[in-house]
Amino acid sequence: MLSVHNEEQYGIRVLKAGAAGFIPKHSEPEEFQKAILKAVSGKKYLTDTIINQLATNLSDGVDTALHEKLSDREFQVFKLIAEGKSIKSISEELFLSSKTISTYRTRILEKMDMQNNADIVKYAIEFDITL
Repeated sequence: MLSVHNEEQYGIRVLKAGAAGFIPKHSEPEEFQKAILKAVSGKKYLTDTIINQLATNLSDGVDTALHEKLSDREFQVFKLIAEGKSIKSISEELFLSSKTISTYRTRILEKMDMQNNADIVKYAIEFDITL
């Protein structure tokens, strides 16, 4: 997967979703070539950043970051809430009902042990979640 987003936030998430690799758009041409050759050969391509992130998680014995526990849709809703969008505007943007978005919000708050939208915004700022 080629992305404008950074590896810290999306690399492991896209690998879990089945991608053969993750490479940021700003990478050097040689790295693109390595990634393509690896993917074509049926192997996974991991950047040094992703490798270090995986190694740190394993060696620290620490659970993943709270936002890593969210499903892809929950993470999408999480980011929109962190941007300050209302339930109604999120539902319109994602073509889902307001009730569905409210359910996602409830799940996010439960999974991340938070109380309200302000906690979500604070977390997003603290962990530099790109909005």
